[in-house]
Amino acid sequence: MLITEHPGHLDEPPESVLAALRAAADRGIRVAAVGTGVFTLAATGLLDGRRATTGWRHTEELATHHPRLQVDPIGTVVEDGCFLTTAGIFGGLDICLHILRDDHGARVAGETARELITPLQVDADRVQDTIEREIMDSSGLEPTLRWLESRLDRAVSLPEIAAHARTSTSSLTRRFRTHTGRTPLQYLLHARISEAQRLLTETDIPVERIAARTGFTSPAVLRRHFRSLTGLTPRAYRQAHRAKPAQEDQG
Repeated sequence: MLITEHPGHLDEPPESVLAALRAAADRGIRVAAVGTGVFTLAATGLLDGRRATTGWRHTEELATHHPRLQVDPIGTVVEDGCFLTTAGIFGGLDICLHILRDDHGARVAGETARELITPLQVDADRVQDTIEREIMDSSGLEPTLRWLESRLDRAVSLPEIAAHARTSTSSLTRRFRTHTGRTPLQYLLHARISEAQRLLTETDIPVERIAARTGFTSPAVLRRHFRSLTGLTPRAYRQAHRAKPAQEDQG
C-alpha cells in the first residue's frame, strides 16, 4: 500500500482513511509513504516510536506535528517494521527499488535500477563535471562543497556546515537545494557513496575500511545506504565494475 504526496498534509485525514491504514497494518501489509504522504501515515499513530522521513522542506513540520517520531533528515528510504517512508520527487522510485530488492533480491533490483539509469549515462562524467563546475562557480558554495568532500571520513553536522558557509542552517539548506538539488546532508551522503564507488572500483580496500574512510559508522550502514542509492551491495558493485574491463578486452 502506497500513500503518495498530496496537498493539505497538515489537515486531519478522514477517519475512514486512518481506519483503513490501521487495518492494513494489522494484517501485516507493507505500508509505504512518499513525501507529504508520510503525514497521513503518521496521523494513524502507527509510526509513534519509529524512524521515518519526508521531503527536506517538511522534516521540521513532521517533527513538530508528530513528536513521537524519530525523523531522519537525510530523506532516503527508511524502513521500520512494515512501514517505509522516503522524500518526494524520486522517492516513489526509491521505494519501489527497495521493495523489489527485498522481494526479489539485489540482482533484480540492480538490473532494474541500471535499466532506469543507463540511458542517462552517455558522457555522464564529463557532463556532470561541467554542470557541477558551473553550479559551484555561480553559487559561492564551492569552498564549502570542497570542504565537505575533504571530510568524508568525519562526522559533520548541519550547524558545522552552516558555520563554514557563514550562514544559517535554513539559508544553507535553501542554497544547497537551489544549486545542487539536494540538502547539505543529502549532498554529503551522495558524496560519500560516490567516494565509496571509486574505492570499490579502483582499489582492493575491504568494505570495512571503505566504510570508515567514507564516514559511515559501520559497514552495515554503508551497505544500507549504498543499496538504497545504487540498487547493489558494495560487493556486487565491485564485482560488476571489475568485470567490465575484462569483457571489453575480450570484445
